[in-house]
Amino acid sequence: MLSKFVAASALGAFVAIAAPAQAEDAVKQRFSHEGYTYVYDVKETKSGRVISGRRFPDAVAFNLSVKDGKVWGMSGGQQVRFSVDEARGAASN
Repeated sequence: MLSKFVAASALGAFVAIAAPAQAEDAVKQRFSHEGYTYVYDVKETKSGRVISGRRFPDAVAFNLSVKDGKVWGMSGGQQVRFSVDEARGAASN
């Protein structure tokens, strides 16, 4: 299961390296972090950005919403909530 730290790291890496996605362009993106590969897509919605995907090799799903500097959602069956700033910090560690 993904912990808050791993979810924050994943989002932090996303924030650090991903280009903004367009609503009609839901192309799968990927990055690797601490031995895992994250494959995800980003959708812009009326209520903010939604990041959905899986962490491999174990295929653990995550679904995160991002709005107003806050992140919340499900990751590996666990609820997570943290700030975008926390995610950036986790990605730099």
